[in-house]
Amino acid sequence: MSVTENLRAVEKRVSEALKRAGRPENSVTVLAVSKTKPVSDIRELLQAGHRDFGENYVQELKEKADLLPEARFHMIGHLQRNKVKQTVGRAVMIHSVDSLRLAEEISKESVKQGVVTDILMEINGGNEESKFGYDFSEALDAAAEIVRLPGIRLRGLMCVAPFVDDPEKNRPIFRKMYQLAVDIRSKNADNTDMNVLSMGMTGDFEIAVEEGATIVRVGTAIFGERSRKAFQELTFAE
Repeated sequence: MSVTENLRAVEKRVSEALKRAGRPENSVTVLAVSKTKPVSDIRELLQAGHRDFGENYVQELKEKADLLPEARFHMIGHLQRNKVKQTVGRAVMIHSVDSLRLAEEISKESVKQGVVTDILMEINGGNEESKFGYDFSEALDAAAEIVRLPGIRLRGLMCVAPFVDDPEKNRPIFRKMYQLAVDIRSKNADNTDMNVLSMGMTGDFEIAVEEGATIVRVGTAIFGERSRKAFQELTFAE
């Protein structure tokens, strides 16, 4: 199957999950995770009308965004503070804000560039030592600090749930994410609307949709398997 056919299959599964949850059609954005994948695959999806793509590596996002200005690239990987300058102005949203220091750097660079950068707070939903993000217990206080910063707009939350054999095991995490967004929204802070929940990947995105996700990050189900070797050898231009 082509990447376009794979995308349509994912969109159908999202639509069916929305129906099961009683949610409106088209209330979820499928973020095609194009990391390590060639520009030709992205161009095919652009021609099919898809616009939103997720990248994990700053250099790759930079090169692809510069080549494909019609695409909307989201930064979804861990972002180091020294790479913020290359990211602001290119990423339409930074999903992986996992510390106040990173938020401050994004704020500083956004003000310098005269832009407002949409961000999500990353939550370590499974409390895994190998992953970045705030603990649930820290999130309310962290959000209160972040929303005071100029040049950024807190749009919501992102989490990477644990890799599990049964996606149902992640349902409680997704449910907790939704409630956390409600709790932060209830504070009525300026500079935030908390209407974005980026959660769910190839293995569990249907469960995430049923629990309130507004963005699902799907790579393998659209582009196929990837390898680190492929990334190391990748030429972003065709």
